[in-house]
Amino acid sequence: MAKDIHEKLADLNAYLHELGRVAVAFSGGVDSTFLLKVAHDALGDNAVAFTASSVFVPERDVDEARAFCEQEGIRHIVKQFDTLGIEGIRSNPENRCYLCKQALFQQFKDLAAQQGLAAVVDGSNLDDDGDYRPGRRALKELGIKSPLHQAGMTKQDIRDLSRELQLPTWSKPSFACLASRFVYGEELTAEKLQQVNQAEEILLAKGFAQFRVRRHGNLARIELLPQDMERFMALGLREDIAAKFREIGFDYVTMDLLGYRTGSMNETLTDKE
Repeated sequence: MAKDIHEKLADLNAYLHELGRVAVAFSGGVDSTFLLKVAHDALGDNAVAFTASSVFVPERDVDEARAFCEQEGIRHIVKQFDTLGIEGIRSNPENRCYLCKQALFQQFKDLAAQQGLAAVVDGSNLDDDGDYRPGRRALKELGIKSPLHQAGMTKQDIRDLSRELQLPTWSKPSFACLASRFVYGEELTAEKLQQVNQAEEILLAKGFAQFRVRRHGNLARIELLPQDMERFMALGLREDIAAKFREIGFDYVTMDLLGYRTGSMNETLTDKE
């Protein structure tokens, strides 16, 4: 018989107690916020949050992570991470996520050892087994623990339990790193990453919550939830957004008719791991 979410939560707590002293890779998203909250409740000061600040991450995410840790009284270390300095990363290869995760989590492991923490844990869950996720391979190679996956939790389990715990992230939209908005092979620069971030800030300011702005050269491809497409096309809003996108450097602005979906840049890959 399948376990219910509270049985899975009990398994999660037991596993965290086994690990003892942990560094939680904390992005401020749904999964890592839930994991950090449960780890801190279970382990107290033996659970420390590690957050990476880089050009791949919107500064608003780092600010939200800081605010959560301050509110919860969790020790929080923000590490400046030179993502574009990783060898090969600027060419945005298909294994970009592998290269990034390998470099970042090696630094997290080194930092955890300095802090006397026994393990680095991340928020991967069962739903992360799908799609093309080379970053998962890097985590396995480095021995990074994934307690939510170990406990058999899905994304919906995490949202449901987050709601019970009254976490502000229980209904937070899913967002991946800014580099995931680029076509593989397109050169990554700080300026281009900031341009995508600015474009997504424009959509946030217009009241859209779950979306992506994918970059194809100087063309912006907007992915929206199907229920948001009609509002986007409303008189005046479409033109205003297109004008603002052009102001920040896009020549063309399009809307994807298939709508928002994770991993759409992976749809053309023929060899997925």
